[in-house]
Amino acid sequence: MSWNLVRCAVLGAAITAIAASAQGQDYPTRPVTIVVPLAAGSGMDALARLYADKLQSVLGKPVVVENRPGAALMLAAATVANAPADGYTLLVSTSSAMAINPVLYKKVNYDHVNDFVPISFYVKSPFILVVNPELSVKSVPDLIKYVKESKTPLSYSSPGAGVAQHLSVEYMKKRFGLEITHVPYKNTPQSIQDIAAGHVQLGFAEAGASLPLIRDGKLRALAVSATTRIPSLPDVPPFAEAANTPDFEAVSWHMLFAPAATPKPIVERLHKEMKKIMADPEMIKLTEKIGLIPVDSPDIAGIQKYLASEREKWGTLVKQLDLAGTM
Repeated sequence: MSWNLVRCAVLGAAITAIAASAQGQDYPTRPVTIVVPLAAGSGMDALARLYADKLQSVLGKPVVVENRPGAALMLAAATVANAPADGYTLLVSTSSAMAINPVLYKKVNYDHVNDFVPISFYVKSPFILVVNPELSVKSVPDLIKYVKESKTPLSYSSPGAGVAQHLSVEYMKKRFGLEITHVPYKNTPQSIQDIAAGHVQLGFAEAGASLPLIRDGKLRALAVSATTRIPSLPDVPPFAEAANTPDFEAVSWHMLFAPAATPKPIVERLHKEMKKIMADPEMIKLTEKIGLIPVDSPDIAGIQKYLASEREKWGTLVKQLDLAGTM
């Protein structure tokens, strides 16, 4: 290679670096949109609106939340995957769209690994292992013993085959060698109400949706699927503690993503601002109030490492259950 070509290559790289840095410093110059894959009023939506307001204050431009529910959270993901990679269209997503659905569904209109860069891993969304109060079990060991000794298989509900709640029970079943029959429903409220009514005996339920029934005594909470207790149910132990299985965790999570080619300075700035926002005591309190667990976000590489472990964990389980490509 001639000296002129070397100089051109070096100069080109320097210009690219300067341009990227300038992009980060100038960003944003217009409104930023955060696409949420669930309807307005959901816990995810409520939390996104809270931090969108705070991001708006620090960025100095409007930050708008746009709800794009549909296709099992995949409509929003596909929308953002095809958006310009300029930091003006961001995505809130979960384990369903980023770890489970790409294995579960025959056709997915985005590449969950290569189309996105994570910005912030800010909460875990735990499930509560709940049983009908008439079931004579008061703890996880009680339940495991009861299931193994029962002559008639118990049944559990979920909001549908392949969703996180379904896979969380299957994960528990595999870990402890249990036989429990799955009864899929079309939505979360009905799947939880039917445990309270005794039509099915148990399930892993979303914290926000099950807390009122737990407080009214219509459901009995045995454990939290995260590795920590949640403030809204301080007396309910983590499953890992209750079953003496330190590595047991079956949670969903919320992460903020951008299209993969978004300039690094923009990604790093958004990561820094989100980390500060979510560490605010007021945000921590509000997050816990809706049954979510605040996370002190790792750096970008740390988030990617966690994502890889989640994809391996849930993708493997979907395959073991012969559910791969069935949707």
